[in-house]
Amino acid sequence: MMDLKCEHAVIDVVSSLGTEQNVTQHVTKHNLDAEGVRARYSSRNKEQHDIILSDTLVVETLEELHENGEDAISLDPQTLQFARDEYDFLFVDYYASWCSHCKELAPTWEVLAEAMTEAAEDKVDQLFEHQEKEYDYTDQEYQDALKVEMPVMVAKIDCVQHKDLCTEDQIWAYPTLRLFVNGEPVSEYHGDRTVLEMIHWLGKQEEEHKKDLDDDDVEHKVAAADEVARDILSVEETREEMVKKPEREKHHKSTEQEQWAEKMKTHWRRERALDWKDSDHPGCQLSGFLWIDRVPGHFHIQARSPVHDIAAHMTNVSHEVHHLSIGTPRLAETITRQRNTLDIPKDFESTLSPIDGNVYVNHNEHESFHHYLKVVTTEFSDINDGKSSRYTPDKLVAYQILSSSQLSFYRSDVVPSAKFSYDPSPIAVHYRGSSKKHWYDYITSLMAIVGGMFTIVGMLENTIYAATSKKRF
Repeated sequence: MMDLKCEHAVIDVVSSLGTEQNVTQHVTKHNLDAEGVRARYSSRNKEQHDIILSDTLVVETLEELHENGEDAISLDPQTLQFARDEYDFLFVDYYASWCSHCKELAPTWEVLAEAMTEAAEDKVDQLFEHQEKEYDYTDQEYQDALKVEMPVMVAKIDCVQHKDLCTEDQIWAYPTLRLFVNGEPVSEYHGDRTVLEMIHWLGKQEEEHKKDLDDDDVEHKVAAADEVARDILSVEETREEMVKKPEREKHHKSTEQEQWAEKMKTHWRRERALDWKDSDHPGCQLSGFLWIDRVPGHFHIQARSPVHDIAAHMTNVSHEVHHLSIGTPRLAETITRQRNTLDIPKDFESTLSPIDGNVYVNHNEHESFHHYLKVVTTEFSDINDGKSSRYTPDKLVAYQILSSSQLSFYRSDVVPSAKFSYDPSPIAVHYRGSSKKHWYDYITSLMAIVGGMFTIVGMLENTIYAATSKKRF
């Protein structure tokens, strides 16, 4: 999958028997970046990560939290740019009003904003109290001071009302929690959606971005918000107990992925006049095998997440098939070794995996390629592999595939998927092994026939003579 995160890539198998399953047991996922660089680890967590979707310590509803004002500020394209310019750290929740996970997160997000606001107010009050001369500060001066002392500005954007903005910012799923530092997007949050966990992550981000400053007295403001949040939630857990491990490195390059990325960059710049950012377009390599019923069915690869609602218009299921076959692994190699004993068509091996090496790129929204596979059962008898001394199968079964692919279009509210439909053919093909005979084999067979006929004639003659001759006394 060229433009689909591993955390969102899911394989489902559906058959005409009514069975449906999400396949994870025999499938391995490898994270890829936009140029096809594969992660050093093989993403052995075959199931998607389970995270805490909201803070159970937040007992108030969103309406109750808004009674004393709204701390998580709603932004639009203009105010978002203003906030990016004015605040060193800006944490934005991109959400959709219909998104169930967004609704569940909303009270937690409001408490996070409240903790940041209270931390800033406490700091400003302390500064004003320690002034040598009494001064009647105006509301504007107080707000300006709050802006300076705000640890992290917490805001939100409704992607239903501002669809173009969210498309431009490459929002693929809801909610997306993105951190801006000095006006630039630097990271997205993927951890537990609890107030303290998010504050701890923000604290790490603050330390990371302030470590290169020359000033030895650099103040880490998020720590104050951590204390305020623990006071609001009545939690005594320390920050050190919730530190997460860093992400790992990546390696291994794929030329095909890199070439595809360059094509898509050109397309997006031309069609949408947007800047292509490689970090926004990771891919996923899926490998393994599936168990399927011997009846018509299909399996499909789509974007789904237990912790996000996927944006259909941002889902790109462009894909490249490295290998797809049905039946015993490495069957083509076995058949190739038996060409001397089997009367096999010249290009038979290519019919076992006809779509290998093909690339299927979607250039527009709400579209995907569907593949239709007619499966023909093919049997080989009298097989001698030549490699196995303990066991040689008497019959080997292969599955030829007649494939066709077409571009399918989806409704705007349906998430596209790469679909592979398979249909077993009622007609089967049987190959039987044969050996090449020499000229003397035919002579031997002819002499055997002649000799057999002579013997039969002699037996008939003796029988007739015995039956017709008179018996003497």
